[in-house]
Amino acid sequence: MSGVPAIVITLIFGAIAGFLASAITGGSGGLIRNIIVGLIGAIVGHFVLRYVGVSLNGPVLQALASAVVGGVIVILLGRFLGG
Repeated sequence: MSGVPAIVITLIFGAIAGFLASAITGGSGGLIRNIIVGLIGAIVGHFVLRYVGVSLNGPVLQALASAVVGGVIVILLGRFLGG
C-alpha cells in the first residue's frame, strides 16, 4: 500500500473498528461517529490490553482488537456518563 497515505488507512481502520464496537454494544451511528469511536478506542484499547497483558499474533490483529475493545469501552463509558 505504498501509494495510499497513512491517514487514509488509519481512517478506514478506525471506521471498521468503530462499526464493530457499535455493533457489539447495540449502538448506531454514522461514518464520522464510527471513525471517532475507532480512533479514540484504539488509544484506550492499546493501554487496556497492555495493562492486562494481552498480546495477539500479528500487528493488524492486535491493532484491530485494541481498537474494538477500546471502542466498546468508549461507547459504554459515554452511555454511563451521558445518562
